[in-house]
Amino acid sequence: MTYINDPREPQEEIVERTPTRIRVVRVVNAIVHAVCWIFALVLIVHILLVFGEANPGNGFAQLIDQWSRAVSLGLRNLFTPDGPKLRTLFNDGLAALLWLIIGGVVTDLVSRIGLPGPKRVWYRRSLS
Repeated sequence: MTYINDPREPQEEIVERTPTRIRVVRVVNAIVHAVCWIFALVLIVHILLVFGEANPGNGFAQLIDQWSRAVSLGLRNLFTPDGPKLRTLFNDGLAALLWLIIGGVVTDLVSRIGLPGPKRVWYRRSLS
């Protein structure tokens, strides 16, 4: 008499492996997504520090100011309203938004190029 889960019989294990290509695309997309969000968060924290009138001599405020300068995409003086708060909101806010858009576009492109999928068929209507 043999039982279904007899410990003396060898057990068969089914392991599904994700292809290497898919894993690489997932890792690259996760890294791109994380980096773009970190850059956007640095810019948002800088906006909050400017609105909260943080002490510019503080080490943390200086660090965030330097990082935000580095990731501002050259938009630091795009808008020049009178107040520094509005200037920071418009310029750094736009840069943060652009980082999120860049992250989305890059991850979409990496997925489209790197992942296998159905062949794209182009239809063309001919005028007869």
